[in-house]
Amino acid sequence: MPVSNKSIIAFGCLTAVTLCMAACSPKRIPPMTVSDLMEDRVALDGVLMKCNQNPAKARTNSDCLNARIAIDRLASKDAPAEEAKRAAEFERNREQLRLSQEKQRQEQEAKKPKVDVYNMPLVPVEPAPPPKDPQPPIVGQVNH
Repeated sequence: MPVSNKSIIAFGCLTAVTLCMAACSPKRIPPMTVSDLMEDRVALDGVLMKCNQNPAKARTNSDCLNARIAIDRLASKDAPAEEAKRAAEFERNREQLRLSQEKQRQEQEAKKPKVDVYNMPLVPVEPAPPPKDPQPPIVGQVNH
């Protein structure tokens, strides 16, 4: 069975149309995984920006869900490190404050005159005289 020129041209046109349609159709990119987003912060930022532009679609989009999970995991991973950093800074500030207060206390003590109790003059201490009663009590009379 001989193949006619019309059928060859029709088959070529059909092939060209099929190739053009395949090339122009949008490609389905699989959603990025959570670990991919955690490793690539730029892609994570891009996905979050896209999700923030269309919040209604973001609730069902798997990229947006994965990006939220990645943000949560990154935050929980960084939280202990941030807490340790804040605790170290607090301890450093507290030590600086303690040192400055100690220095002020030493300066104030240096300004005070010092009393040397071993070189003070001796003052004789005499016992105090007994108190005198103004009048001796009289029998039958009550003192007020």
